Amino acid sequence: MANVAKKIKIQIPAGKATPAPPVGTALGPAGINIGDFCTKFNDATKDKMGDILPVEISVYDDRTFDFVIKTPPAAFLIKRALKLKKGSVNGKKDIVGTLTKDQLREIAEIKLPDLNCYDIESAMKIIEGTAINMGVKVED
Repeated sequence: MANVAKKIKIQIPAGKATPAPPVGTALGPAGINIGDFCTKFNDATKDKMGDILPVEISVYDDRTFDFVIKTPPAAFLIKRALKLKKGSVNGKKDIVGTLTKDQLREIAEIKLPDLNCYDIESAMKIIEGTAINMGVKVED
């Protein structure tokens, strides 16, 4: 097995990777086959269309690669749950929406595999912090 030469992190819409920027500009200098990556990524994410997915790509010395698809960002999930275009510029002062505890739990369950915690209550606190910073109030 070849050694990892480079790790690249990028966020791509599910099922819509193309050799154009931002994918091409991020992967081109690494010397991997961009078309091959786009095909594999699009096949792996076609069931998640509409989501923005962070991807961690490991590029090896022999220019082969593999990638790990992460869960969508918490801010994206919160905006999708509340049907918002964007969060507040002024966090705690300007409230742009309200998230219920059930919605918060649902988002936390989606994000749990990628968060630095082991139980759903801790994940809910992390997501709640993101929501508050976005100007979203969390109902009790």
